[in-house]
Amino acid sequence: MDVVKTILEKSAKEAEKYKSVEVNKLVSIDLGALLAEDLNPLDPGALRSSTNDYLLNLTRDNTQLLFNQIWELPTERIDEAIVAKLPKQKFCLPRFKPVPRPRPLTKWEQFAKAKGIVKKKKSKLSWDEQLQKWIPLYGFKRSAALKEKDWLIEVPQNADPLEDQFAKKVEAKSEKVAKNELQRLRNVAKAKNVKVPRFGLTNPEVSSAKDLQAAVTVAKSSTASLGKFQDKLPKEKEARGVAAITPGATRKRKLPPISGQNEKNQNLNLVDEVLNKRPKINIEKAVARQINDEQAQRSDEKNRTGRKKGLRKSGGGKKPKNTNRPRKGKAAGGRKRR
Repeated sequence: MDVVKTILEKSAKEAEKYKSVEVNKLVSIDLGALLAEDLNPLDPGALRSSTNDYLLNLTRDNTQLLFNQIWELPTERIDEAIVAKLPKQKFCLPRFKPVPRPRPLTKWEQFAKAKGIVKKKKSKLSWDEQLQKWIPLYGFKRSAALKEKDWLIEVPQNADPLEDQFAKKVEAKSEKVAKNELQRLRNVAKAKNVKVPRFGLTNPEVSSAKDLQAAVTVAKSSTASLGKFQDKLPKEKEARGVAAITPGATRKRKLPPISGQNEKNQNLNLVDEVLNKRPKINIEKAVARQINDEQAQRSDEKNRTGRKKGLRKSGGGKKPKNTNRPRKGKAAGGRKRR
């Protein structure tokens, strides 16, 4: 009896941890959106005393009501899993971002839609009559099979006999891949309304006259002399609006527009810098300049005193004699009398 009593007490304690699945409460539930909306007023006393516990219990009860109604829906088994059939959604839940637009069709998809071409699922393997076996349509095993198949290539009649036909075939394949990649990028640019660059590879069937003219202008100016020594046709015109992509073209950089508040702040900062600007004083340079000025002044004084002393010694305070002065009793000038 004691063992049974302890087991019952233990099971009762474990049952206390788990709450009942029956919840008596009115909640608005939308099973299509898996949404439970509780419009009942909150208990302010319990919310203030124990906020976390109160909100946790409230969320648990509302979730339990939602799951109770989900289990009442009709169910079915799909891949060893029981799935409930949800009804149509009633609540209109707003989206955070707009609904994505459908992807635009490529040129081939537009052509196939116009002609009624339906894409068929192809097999991954194809039968090769020469090798007499199934080879994959893509992958490394296909390249190995093609090497086994094309182990010998016939040299054309007009081709160079010393030319490597295997390398020529690889180069043609790489050019084809590059062409397909270029076309794919053009389709992406067309879908996103991005202008294709007007220089580079040009296709007369796709490119317009303006694109070809821009390509010619850029190609001529791409020389070492920037197109200075390139000849021109008699009626050839240079393309306009290609200064941004033409080498060596002089163009002015357009500054972004400035708002009124930013322009006002810039002007105020400039005025503050002018009014509050303090001159930078270099003490060492100022002292050296003062010393040089004093030395120059002393040297000037020495030169002046030396000149005065020289004049006193040579003249002795007397005026110099005028040797050109005429003697007394003789005429100052003219012809002598006989």
